[in-house]
Amino acid sequence: MTPTQTSNWNAGRGALPAMFVALAMLCTGASGQARWSYSGDTGPPHWSQLSPNYAACAGANQSPLDLAEFVDADLPAININYAPSGVAILNNGHTVQVESASGSEIGIDGRIYRLLQLHFHAPSENQINGTEFPFEAHFVHVGPDGDLAVIAVMFQAGEHNAALAQAWERLPRTDEKHVFDPPLAQAALLPEARDYYRFNGSLTTPPCSEGVIWLVMTTPVSASTEQIAALVATLGGPNNRPVQPRNARLVLR
Repeated sequence: MTPTQTSNWNAGRGALPAMFVALAMLCTGASGQARWSYSGDTGPPHWSQLSPNYAACAGANQSPLDLAEFVDADLPAININYAPSGVAILNNGHTVQVESASGSEIGIDGRIYRLLQLHFHAPSENQINGTEFPFEAHFVHVGPDGDLAVIAVMFQAGEHNAALAQAWERLPRTDEKHVFDPPLAQAALLPEARDYYRFNGSLTTPPCSEGVIWLVMTTPVSASTEQIAALVATLGGPNNRPVQPRNARLVLR
């Protein structure tokens, strides 16, 4: 999310909730935040110690999870209403991220959540019955009160993915940003089958804020080995947080 988008939301909605502010700072790579990474002394085991602002990284409801031992809950369909609104792709040093303009949203629990951005983790962060996937996409949405909902999609090796082709045409290096013309159709990156697992968790990067609704698609999407290799090369190394303790949480399906 760009500083301009954050300012416009603030003007229209009033003060931003703390979790939404944290997400905006993460998306823009805001300065003044404690440095973190995926390895060494600033890697995931140490995140909660790097800054008081990251204390939630040691919380009891953290993401990602190894999804297993499900509770059947007859989950309602997610009302997904995406327009082609991917306006730019950038590399913030932690992930490759697609910024979204207005016009794409989902409906869950009788509430509307607007798509802010989607980004990628390789290998996957969440696992399904102990299975790790080559990479995972997170579609990050914000609700009317600043609460967050993330749709997660797993990608497995298989056929060439035409929907990824536009995004992969110019994968950005660190601190690079490329504009899409025409806009990227994010809906094409979702699986045709929309069944999903649901659990309550957190952001998977500092500040690891909790209270995030996670909706993990049960059906993976295919990407070619060349597309997988291109993302891995662009990231320069793994950018996945290890799975976290489930504790007493339920995983619904």
